[in-house]
Amino acid sequence: MDSFNTLRINRPRESANQDEKPNLLVVILDTNPFGWQELSEQITFDSAIRELLVFFNAHLSLSQNNDLAVLASHIDFVQYLYPSVEPLPHENKEVPEDRHESSEKSSLYWPFYFMNKQIKENLAKLVDRSNKEEDYATSTMLGGSLCMALAYVNRSMQNIGENRLKARIFILSVSSDITFQYIPIMNSIFSAQKKKIPIDVCKIGNDTVFLQQASDATKGIYLHLDKPKSLLQYLMMIFLPDQRVRQHLVLPFQLNVDFRAACFCHKKIVDIGYICSVCLSIFCTKYPKCLICDTVFDTDISQKNIENLPSNTFET
Repeated sequence: MDSFNTLRINRPRESANQDEKPNLLVVILDTNPFGWQELSEQITFDSAIRELLVFFNAHLSLSQNNDLAVLASHIDFVQYLYPSVEPLPHENKEVPEDRHESSEKSSLYWPFYFMNKQIKENLAKLVDRSNKEEDYATSTMLGGSLCMALAYVNRSMQNIGENRLKARIFILSVSSDITFQYIPIMNSIFSAQKKKIPIDVCKIGNDTVFLQQASDATKGIYLHLDKPKSLLQYLMMIFLPDQRVRQHLVLPFQLNVDFRAACFCHKKIVDIGYICSVCLSIFCTKYPKCLICDTVFDTDISQKNIENLPSNTFET
């Protein structure tokens, strides 16, 4: 009789789990070696990976419907760390080498084991590939990473259903602003905003203008870590809750967001610039015509408008 009562009590919970929306977390990991080298005294790359794996396992353990994708944003390419394009270990019928290894694996939750192993192996291949190639770039491919993350989310929404999937993007960044990637980054931000996909940013090192704008526009969380050694605590307490749970929590928010843009001519961040009234392109230098849409500017009217501005317009 007790067993029947147990089944009767657990049945509503099972139906509730089936109705629960899948939660997709797409992680963009900044693997810029130059950025991690500058932060080596505060936090090492290996320790950050270990803490991230705990964060990934926690996300997957919250619900059997949760899903995860991890991308590496390197200095000259973007690579999937998980899921891997290569076959999973269990598909190759992997057998433990010895009895001790078998006893250790028997106590593991296999989805966690496969995920951890894939990420570690793909990271090792990424590092090995970087050591063999002569890389002269020092910036991360953030624009391409955001595009691939949005493409993965869009494909998942098509397979599961846009109204049945909750997706968010998490970025762990150690690099500075990449002004020459301004256009693809902003296009990705607008796409995420349209799809209602929040972009969470955990920034280690100097603040970045574009990532502040990304989290603000998509209603995500931007957190600048003053103590990188406490990374795991911030990941578990701030970035682990999904959109539904965040409504009941008091989370950090940005008081002052830097909304400066990068000019289209020299790809540098400007405080004051010239804007084309047709295509809304921004320039740091005055040109007779727009470099993007070839619209001819009336310089006389522009000069008169500047002269008519109050004297304290540009004071901070």
